[in-house]
Amino acid sequence: MSRRRRTEYNRNPEFKPTKLTPRTENQRKYIQALKNNDIVLCHGPAGSGKTHIAVGMAVQMLKKNHMERLVLCRPIVDSGNSIGFLPGGIVEKVGPYLTPFFDELSYYVNHKHISKMIADGTLEICPLTMMRGRTFNDCFVILDEAQNATLPEMRMFLTRIGANSKMVLAGDLRQSDLHASLRGGLELCVERLAKVERISIVELMSHDIVRHHLISDIEECLENL
Repeated sequence: MSRRRRTEYNRNPEFKPTKLTPRTENQRKYIQALKNNDIVLCHGPAGSGKTHIAVGMAVQMLKKNHMERLVLCRPIVDSGNSIGFLPGGIVEKVGPYLTPFFDELSYYVNHKHISKMIADGTLEICPLTMMRGRTFNDCFVILDEAQNATLPEMRMFLTRIGANSKMVLAGDLRQSDLHASLRGGLELCVERLAKVERISIVELMSHDIVRHHLISDIEECLENL
């Protein structure tokens, strides 16, 4: 069992994340699942709050000293044409893929704190392909766009969880960018892990979309095409 240290963000009175507030009943259930379980798999349409709520819960737990670090991860799969080779280190290479994370994080925390969290290691960016051999203790780990992870990648990711940690796997089962011959690992895990203790499966629906009122109309019109 790891022993958690008191973080600077727990002590710092200037670190005041915006309060996490559910806007639908399913979002409230999602937040409750995050509180009560070690691993949560959340799937649903774009704009339903999958990443927004996960990031909000992570920074709240950091402030309350329930976690020491926030780890952001996603499969490096392009939607459509590849953006090609990206120069630089891990942050520069993976950063463009994690823009949605930082959009959501900036809702809760100002950019000054985000930069400091990256610099001092409180916020870690970890490509899915580089997780083998890692163990995450006292961490809140978020895998976004999880529908683009294969089953071997999902197995590798899920088995990285360590003491006093939480994992969130968020994705839209209808928006996979994997080759048509591959069945996404998220879909398989949703089916097979539903009865495992301390793992929760949460489904958000079109009526949970809060990003813009047109999104639910677009989803309905393009469904099953």
